[in-house]
Amino acid sequence: MALEWVVVGYAAAAEAVMVLLLTLPGLNRLRTGLVSVTRSLLKPFLSVVPFCLFLLMDIYWKYETRPVCESAGSCTAAEHLRHQKSIVKSQRNALLIGAALVFYWLLYSVTHLVVRVEQLNQRVERSKRED
Repeated sequence: MALEWVVVGYAAAAEAVMVLLLTLPGLNRLRTGLVSVTRSLLKPFLSVVPFCLFLLMDIYWKYETRPVCESAGSCTAAEHLRHQKSIVKSQRNALLIGAALVFYWLLYSVTHLVVRVEQLNQRVERSKRED
């Protein structure tokens, strides 16, 4: 299962880098190329959403089927430590899923806004030339 988390982590990192590059001031020359690359990558990155939902169900299944110690003396120290590590890993993975989904939403929104601003700037230029 480690490979799935690496894929989600890389996808979230790529989305974060693209959002950062689209929102940095001073990259006006590169922005048109960045927008076209980002728009072409939005559909493949959409596959992150169902993948994250699948991984979220996996975390839930592991939570529901975890061994439970009824009394204080029924678990050994090693079992208790393993259980605590499992909980921490599940929390980390849930944060990673949340980050991937939030960064996809931000990337989609920022790309849409940048395209809309470019269209409005072109309209302003056309109206100035007509006047």
